[in-house]
Amino acid sequence: MVLALVITVLYALVFWLVFFKLKLITFSITWAVVSSVMFAHVLLVFVIGLHFMTPYTTDATVVQPTIQLVPRLPEPTLVTAVMVDSNVPVKKGQPLFQFDRRPYEHRVDEEEAALAAARQDALILNNDVETARAVMAKAIAARDAAETQKAILAANLDAARQTLVRATSVRDFALVQYERSGKLKQEDAEAVETFQRWEYDLRGQEAAVAEAGIEIEKARLQLKKWDADIAAANAAVKEAEDNVERTRLASNSQINGVNTKVAQIEAALAQARYYLDNTTLTAPEDGFITNLQVRPGMVAGTVRFGAIAALIVDSDRYVLGTYYQEHLKYVKQGLPVEVALDLYPGQIFTGTVDRIWWASGEGQFLPSGDVPSFNPPPVLPQGRFAVRILLDHSQPPRFPIGAQGAAAIYTTGGAWAALRRIVIRTYSWLNFLYPLSL
Repeated sequence: MVLALVITVLYALVFWLVFFKLKLITFSITWAVVSSVMFAHVLLVFVIGLHFMTPYTTDATVVQPTIQLVPRLPEPTLVTAVMVDSNVPVKKGQPLFQFDRRPYEHRVDEEEAALAAARQDALILNNDVETARAVMAKAIAARDAAETQKAILAANLDAARQTLVRATSVRDFALVQYERSGKLKQEDAEAVETFQRWEYDLRGQEAAVAEAGIEIEKARLQLKKWDADIAAANAAVKEAEDNVERTRLASNSQINGVNTKVAQIEAALAQARYYLDNTTLTAPEDGFITNLQVRPGMVAGTVRFGAIAALIVDSDRYVLGTYYQEHLKYVKQGLPVEVALDLYPGQIFTGTVDRIWWASGEGQFLPSGDVPSFNPPPVLPQGRFAVRILLDHSQPPRFPIGAQGAAAIYTTGGAWAALRRIVIRTYSWLNFLYPLSL
């Protein structure tokens, strides 16, 4: 800066000596043009110094976080009350809007009833397991009894067969005696009586053999019947075992020790209560609403896209200024800043550089199936980078969201900073006149 001032003073001195004091050269229009061009080049030193030593922008804006207030409800719901006014400060957790609670209260009641029924069903499942086991034990006992009876019938069949064998042997013996006595009766008169006795005995033994055969057939048929009964008993046992397993699996169907049906309804109840709580929309942060268009009687919910209001948050307020990229060469975090807001003509506010947003949309490519073409671009203004500035003022509400102005960053002190302070204060005082509307 000192060198630039020295060169400027020397240039002015030489110009005065050559053209006016010593009159070595006659001052003419040609020399006036040449001198002006040379002086303009000298002034470029000041322009370059101001750009790099004290970056300056007239595109500075006060930024505040905003929260879109969207009803967290599953269906369109009637607004029953508006409990906030425009531009009135609200505290975090303060009710803002009330929606119709009745549909969600009914849903909570429905889920609570379903939960009570599910818990009762879970208890019944435990009893069903015991009942199924008792039924299975009864079926097993019936099957064992049938098998025992079958064993008795099998023994009876064996006994009937032995009886048949014994009756057959006795009959055969009687037949032999009958035939023998038949031969003797022709030779001996006394043998007639014996013959008749063996004849009657043979008939009785034949009847006994026939009876034994009938008993065998009866025992065989009864045994066949009990085979069918045992098959039915085995099927009943298998059905009872399957029923025990089914009820046991249903009883043991748990998540973290809770029956799955109960857990499912508990989750549905928790969601129903969540939606019931959300029928009262509260402020998520300290702030205020400026564009309040909600009125009782309107319907909000999933069918109505977007938010019903925007909450302007009080905290984390900052100034965002955009600068030409080359002017940020020496800018770093913590440097002092002066801001002149159009809202406050004649006033300067101090702050510091919080961070630089080293990014621009000019370098972003969206996913696409098209091959990019790189034709010469149209002549457009140079892209800028943004700098986040934190103000030192103790009353942030004085700086409303969207307030605009100018901001100067001081990378050094001295004459460059003094010159920039003159520039930004000139901008601030000119805000008394601009815009020039009457």
